[in-house]
Amino acid sequence: MSGAAKDNAMKLAVVGAGGRMGQTLIRAIHAIEGATLAGAVERPGSPHIGQDAGELAGIGHLNIPITDDALSVFVGVEGVLDFTAPAATVEFAALAAQARIVHVIGTTGCSVEDDEKIRAAARHAVIIKSGNMSLGVNLLAVLVKQAAKALGSDDFDIEILEMHHKHKVDAPSGTALLLGEAAVAGRNISLADHSVRARDGHTGPRENGTIGFAALRGGSVVGDHSVILAGQGERITLSHHAEDRTIFARGAVKAALWGKGRKPGLYSMLDVLGLNN
Repeated sequence: MSGAAKDNAMKLAVVGAGGRMGQTLIRAIHAIEGATLAGAVERPGSPHIGQDAGELAGIGHLNIPITDDALSVFVGVEGVLDFTAPAATVEFAALAAQARIVHVIGTTGCSVEDDEKIRAAARHAVIIKSGNMSLGVNLLAVLVKQAAKALGSDDFDIEILEMHHKHKVDAPSGTALLLGEAAVAGRNISLADHSVRARDGHTGPRENGTIGFAALRGGSVVGDHSVILAGQGERITLSHHAEDRTIFARGAVKAALWGKGRKPGLYSMLDVLGLNN
């Protein structure tokens, strides 16, 4: 991309810039037209503080040192990409609200209280939050909603199976919960009242209308998700397999570009992709 084009590009920052996802986000910003890296943040005490963000991500010197001063970065950018941890994300949402910028959140494992604080910050910032930023998964969620609506709970049970790498710390995954929310939306019920997160020992027969979750962890799996609709004598499986985490990074950059200039509010990738109906 030419220098003039980059001058007109949306200025983005990456928080958690030293991690695997942070480096992937930096590379995605560098590669996508209309976006440019303008800041990189790490936690206080990180060994990456002071390193050049481009060199760390393997794309060459960008003259953007990684800092632990998030506020100073936020006031100089138009958007921030955040795949960190719930406590950090809540703090970043508050800073994004102060700076009136776009905050793209791919962080998973947020509690109800965390989500309430993020929703409050969205009164002043454009916040786009999703358990998964990929086009494929969000299309899958739409299909799951349609299938759950068409195939009622009296005839079809729904089970959600996910597998991730051994370093993932939350379960079920944000994507599995996203798919669970799609399923209950199709059946007009509450996930909190119908989800089954674990089975062990003598569980008794399966309760009608519940949504079961199973989480597998091992190796370097980026992310596999399957939604199984099991009926009498037939079974439908809707699946998505992530082979490269760059799909999430590209989706996050796309979300930031979509959010530029929009009114403050809490949005999802379904809004970004025009699938929210």
